[in-house]
Amino acid sequence: MNTVVQKSANPIWLILLLLVLGSNLILYRTEFGGYVLSVASEAVVIGSLIDLAIVAPLLFLAWKRSITLKGFLFGSAAGLITARFLIPAEWLGSYAPVTYIGIAAEGALVLLELVLVVSLFVYLPKILRTTRQDLKPLLFAFPAAVDSHIRSHPIVHAFCSEMLMFYYAFGAWKKKPLLTEDTFTLHRKTSHMAMQLMLIHAIIIETIGIHWWLHEKSLVLSIILLILNVYSVIYLIGDMQAVRLSPAVFGPDTLYLSLGMANRMEIRYTDIAEVVTSGEELSGKLSKDTAEFVAKDFEAARPDVLIKLKQPVSATLFMGVRRPYGSVAVRADEKDEFIRRLKKELGL
Repeated sequence: MNTVVQKSANPIWLILLLLVLGSNLILYRTEFGGYVLSVASEAVVIGSLIDLAIVAPLLFLAWKRSITLKGFLFGSAAGLITARFLIPAEWLGSYAPVTYIGIAAEGALVLLELVLVVSLFVYLPKILRTTRQDLKPLLFAFPAAVDSHIRSHPIVHAFCSEMLMFYYAFGAWKKKPLLTEDTFTLHRKTSHMAMQLMLIHAIIIETIGIHWWLHEKSLVLSIILLILNVYSVIYLIGDMQAVRLSPAVFGPDTLYLSLGMANRMEIRYTDIAEVVTSGEELSGKLSKDTAEFVAKDFEAARPDVLIKLKQPVSATLFMGVRRPYGSVAVRADEKDEFIRRLKKELGL
């Protein structure tokens, strides 16, 4: 089944989804529901199974603007598992074995994802060799090498992103950015690094202060908070290193843009429709369809150039999530040189 994508999200699908889930919750967890079930329990249970295994997944996929066979099967399995815990055993009766299909399906999907993760580490030596041979920046070369050896999958993208984060956080301290006539930094004339350091200090202080107080109240919550804070610090350090070591690069046929771990994009010159360097489009609010490569600053930062694309191009965000954008906003430290080089590559 091909993916069906709508241009804009329709809230009616979310409202209907909440109505379906809410009505089933009321049906099995309230006195009114108990009365209805006492009158026609079998027909109601069948209706609930249809709601949770078929209707709810379709409504959710419609709300997400993407209907795929894989997504529907995953949603149906999740719906059957929900039915297993939502519908009391006395009402579920002979239909209980149906819910085990959902559990088995979810288990199979989890097993498949574990196999993909294991294969990532099995093929890691080959992936690293391919990465070293690639002339693209590391932030782009490593994910491309992973995709060339392992079937592309969201969980693989997530692990790939985490591996890059740990590399930049712990293994790239002796590295220096390779600055040439083809590279342009996006952060040096901003307060991006200072703001990241302030955030790290705030997290560390918050961890020391709140962890010991929460430790006396709830040991489990204090440990969870500590793990999250440690991860946040490692992520921010890796992100700072990625920003420092990965400037924008003009390749032979592609512009490589990156601003940390959660914002990178490859744009082929042939995909660029227009370059905007002045006007209301730069000074006004950017649309949600615009990928922003504008470093954080204490003052409101505005892009220097808006790159409009002929067709949406995917950007890689947090945890390797990929999202298409129709335009790209960029703020470079050397504004004039960046715009001049971009126009040169486009023959303008």
